Amino acid sequence: MQEDQSDVTSSLISGNISAKRVAIMMESLSSLCTPALVVDLDKVNRNAQRMIERCKDLGVQLRPHMKTHKTLECADILTSGSRRCIVVSTLAEASFYADHGFDDILYAYSLPFDKVERCAALSERLDLFQVLLDHPHALDQLKKRPLKDGRLWHVWLKINCGNGRAGVLHSEPEALRLALAIAGTAGMELTGVYAHCGNTYNCRGVEQIQAVAKETTDLTLQFMKKLNAAGITCKSSIGSTPSCSHPVEDMAQLSEVHPGNYGFYDVQQSVIGSCSLEDVAVRVLTRVIGHCPHRNQLLIDCGWTGLSLDGAGKLPTGYAVIEGHPNLKLLSMTQEHGRLEPISGSLDYSKYPLGSLLHLIPYHSCATAAMHPVYFVHSEGRLLGKWTPTRGW
Repeated sequence: MQEDQSDVTSSLISGNISAKRVAIMMESLSSLCTPALVVDLDKVNRNAQRMIERCKDLGVQLRPHMKTHKTLECADILTSGSRRCIVVSTLAEASFYADHGFDDILYAYSLPFDKVERCAALSERLDLFQVLLDHPHALDQLKKRPLKDGRLWHVWLKINCGNGRAGVLHSEPEALRLALAIAGTAGMELTGVYAHCGNTYNCRGVEQIQAVAKETTDLTLQFMKKLNAAGITCKSSIGSTPSCSHPVEDMAQLSEVHPGNYGFYDVQQSVIGSCSLEDVAVRVLTRVIGHCPHRNQLLIDCGWTGLSLDGAGKLPTGYAVIEGHPNLKLLSMTQEHGRLEPISGSLDYSKYPLGSLLHLIPYHSCATAAMHPVYFVHSEGRLLGKWTPTRGW
């Protein structure tokens, strides 16, 4: 049955399925054991198509990040079935996608020294596997491991344009020196310059998002001019879901963009202004398992092993938005339990009988998805199949 459901999902993506067969295979979401992560296929398709159209209008290459969903099915949707030009955050993801026919994979994580050999194996196996670094010592590690058969290490330089996480600061002389060193090393190619504008996550509204996107783009393009003046030509890429959901005109001068969360979106993205709450494609289903009138609370069967603790103190509704119940707040979670209480007034327990389903819209879909071994895919509330993500590092 599960294999057939997977066939149904694949056929729905490609459009090769009859309405009759869908009706036979579909089950209701209410049949699922909880907690369960459910994915609205229609919303994923819509979110993906919008991003594809934005990038087409800009004239830049879309390189979608796989870090949120980590599945073959969603990757096929985000790449329009090409299985080319993706970003990953772990080598487990890189190997998983390589094993299933994907190529042109960028491992966009500052090169870990304990994983150089695994990177080399992928570089020698695929047509195009790319690594990223931001320190001269990482370059030294690559020099110690020349690739076989005359293959080149394809290297991206990560620069920091204000995000304040990884990357060599764009304005430091060391950034240009490192780029020149990569380009001048035998057996290597400086493939591109990569900046993550994660500081868009501090924004509220389109105007703020676009201000950060413009600043990151401008700083990246200024760095590219320095490279050009030194006789070096390579790609440029910036990305984050907020910046790519509301791109600025100057981004048309980039080679690529690399958003990731947009396939699913989440409450956090709606608060930032990347999307509306209606665009969020994921929910965690949970059931009421206890009435606690002495403290005006409900117990549910979803704790912090099924829903991310991200968002604490950031929402009036607690750790998630409880769909259809704006007066409920997810007050706290232990490992397997959640406590719900009203934002105001007393609970009417007749509205929440034991066993009744509630839909939690996660604050952070990346972190929440990572807690689930399988995603249940549906269209308009009817189950179509399962997606199984890869896990590990």
